Amino acid sequence: MEPKLYRPPPEVQGMTTLDKEAFTRTITVPALRVPASVLNKVVKSLKKSAIHRPGVPRVVQDKDETSGFRLVLLDPYKVSSTSCFSESEAGDLRAFGVPEELQYYELRLTYHNLKTEEVLEAVLPPGQDVASGFSRVGHIAHMNLRDHQLPYKNLIGQVIMDKNPGITCVVNKTNTIDSTYRNFKMEVLAGEENMVAKVKENGMTYEFDFSRVYWNPRLSTEHHRVVQLVQRGDTVFDVFAGVGPFAVPAARAGADVLANDLNPESYRWLRHNCKLNKVEKKIRTFNLDGRAFIQGPVKQALPALLTAKASVHVVMNLPSLALDFLDAFRGLLHQEPSGDESLPMVYCYGFSKDDDPDTDVVKRASCSLGFPLENQCSAHFVRNVAPNKDMMCVRFTVPREVLFGSDREHTETLAEPAPKRQKREEATESTQ
Repeated sequence: MEPKLYRPPPEVQGMTTLDKEAFTRTITVPALRVPASVLNKVVKSLKKSAIHRPGVPRVVQDKDETSGFRLVLLDPYKVSSTSCFSESEAGDLRAFGVPEELQYYELRLTYHNLKTEEVLEAVLPPGQDVASGFSRVGHIAHMNLRDHQLPYKNLIGQVIMDKNPGITCVVNKTNTIDSTYRNFKMEVLAGEENMVAKVKENGMTYEFDFSRVYWNPRLSTEHHRVVQLVQRGDTVFDVFAGVGPFAVPAARAGADVLANDLNPESYRWLRHNCKLNKVEKKIRTFNLDGRAFIQGPVKQALPALLTAKASVHVVMNLPSLALDFLDAFRGLLHQEPSGDESLPMVYCYGFSKDDDPDTDVVKRASCSLGFPLENQCSAHFVRNVAPNKDMMCVRFTVPREVLFGSDREHTETLAEPAPKRQKREEATESTQ
């Protein structure tokens, strides 16, 4: 049996402009000649042995259209003779009066009968990685192509669009994410240049211009995990809110939310999504730098919340830089504490390339706070972003000594060396 029976003609290798007709070829596959009267029963019985190819029918017309017979096409990798049928299948064929004699059918395979990987493996040079994975954002497929795939980028984009119903635009990221506004430059590989996407996540609907804001569909589980910790009546401060994947469901859960983002486009779509999900009365929105948000609206609202012993959550999802913003909590409040406040719970995200990412992010959070968090926090693995690069979430209650202390306390002993901080900031990479 030819191991690459479905492989396209070798002439397509190196193709950079998609020519669908060039993928057409004819192969021979086994078949059974079945009376039309028992056709449905036979097809059901042979579902494991029948052919399974995109767009290829399992039943075709017999050569003699008036014979009352049909041909059931079989998988050539599973059936090479009648002895390949299982005992159950063979028994059913005898019971249905179907002769256990293989026929052979000339099957015309086209581009539309091939899987994405099969098309790209045939086109790209042997031994090269095949790009078929992508993130879906509404009607947009977002890819991260490698350098050796770029000569084939438009072909790859067209194939992705052809093989995935509902995808009408394929884009490729062309640089790392800007750490200020969390968006990235992209080029359209195939389809329409409509970047306004509509997505649903955890029961919420979001709309945004994907080319101008940050959205990562791989964070759906993390959004849900954190929001589940929020109770009705709680207050949530979302420091880097984006278009609202934490803020909107938290408000829907009954929390009072103050949501902020520096990117004017994210701020605009955040407000839009609050209205879209009918939670605009539960969310106050801000367009500030993260540190200014903490030292402004958060600082103003905290005293009353602490006096009321309300549960307060602070979400800081800017993994390339959020850990560095924790110093904004140093000496944030100056009034003498009563000692029984319910202090804010922080969920701060960061990237780590360390062999021990839990210890790494906790140490960096401690340095930024100016207070040792070891044994006073938890580090949660969110996802692997790239080889040897993990996204982590450090969860902790803001220490009383930090919130009510001097902003200079502990900084001398715990501050991160300047060269290391500078090197890390210069190495900030994409959050995809």
